[in-house]
Amino acid sequence: MGIYLSAPKTEKVSEDGENDRLRYGLSSMQGWRATMEDAHAAYPDLDSSTSFFGVYDGHGGKVVSKFCAKYLHQQMLKHEAHVAGDLGSSVQKAFLRMDEMMCGQRGWRELARLGDKMDKFSGMIEGLIWSPKGSEVNDHVDDWPYEEGPHSDFHGPNSGSTACVAIIRNNKLVVANAGDSRCVISKKGQAYNLSIDHKPNLEIEKERILKAGGFIQYGRVNGSLNLARAIGDVEFKQNKVLPAEKQIITAYPDITTVEVCDDDEFLVLACDGIWDCMSSQELVDFVRGQLKTESKLSVICERVFERCLAPSAGGEGCDNMTMILVQLKRPVDASSAGEQPLSPSPPDQPSESRTGTSSVKT
Repeated sequence: MGIYLSAPKTEKVSEDGENDRLRYGLSSMQGWRATMEDAHAAYPDLDSSTSFFGVYDGHGGKVVSKFCAKYLHQQMLKHEAHVAGDLGSSVQKAFLRMDEMMCGQRGWRELARLGDKMDKFSGMIEGLIWSPKGSEVNDHVDDWPYEEGPHSDFHGPNSGSTACVAIIRNNKLVVANAGDSRCVISKKGQAYNLSIDHKPNLEIEKERILKAGGFIQYGRVNGSLNLARAIGDVEFKQNKVLPAEKQIITAYPDITTVEVCDDDEFLVLACDGIWDCMSSQELVDFVRGQLKTESKLSVICERVFERCLAPSAGGEGCDNMTMILVQLKRPVDASSAGEQPLSPSPPDQPSESRTGTSSVKT
């Protein structure tokens, strides 16, 4: 995690897209880190009325973030709660499903395949971020059948990944988060956090960690991991008498649901490589300033990286960087739909969860 290059890799992998509801731009950059462990997913048309965006910040390797970028949105679509319109429950189940799918022979085989995708090219594309192709979103989602093989007893990867996703359907915005990536919305220029950074010293995280048999040392779980929730990290999920949401590290996400209204300008999803360098309000101010003269949203993301990148290795500004900027078109006034808009919390404070799953995880 602390291995740096002699010079940063500043090549950026960027993308832009839009539909009749929104437009987005994204970018990723390896920076000073020896490897690129971030991944992302961006599907403005996940189905006919739903958009999906996610950032996944890997640690201890890149395979878990890549696995999530490939499968998490598919599992959300597959769940019966999604079909019934319960976006919060469907994405919550999808987070937990990632850990289940990465076990056994089938999970081992897929993780090995994803890991080899870049490793075999030894240096040629070392700095590139991985994200699934747009055509994969509507591919058939199989039932992930059990497989016999030499790795049938594989319990899952010891590496892991954060996951912060935003789902937009009509005038509803659902954010699910596990870890220290973050989603922020700009409302008339004011930054409102739609997720909580899950750090070990947060009281509710600390309580769960200790009850599950873990400890916190130097701000790290069991002296090693500096976040309290993540997908993967199976070594922290071995208490056989506790459910998934009560393990030392849990993939269980906090869910925040708000109604989009005319005051809402744009969303930002980004990994902690950005938030270590800029506060939520600083980033919103920067983006709003850039929007006055720059129409390509991915370029604005790239300029954020340039502002955050450290001049030398060590400390803030040296992490991998991934950012998705989503600008809302013709936002719907929630009151016209017979509901009052939900107000996020003050800037740089967590928003209240409206689905009954806050504070346990994500």
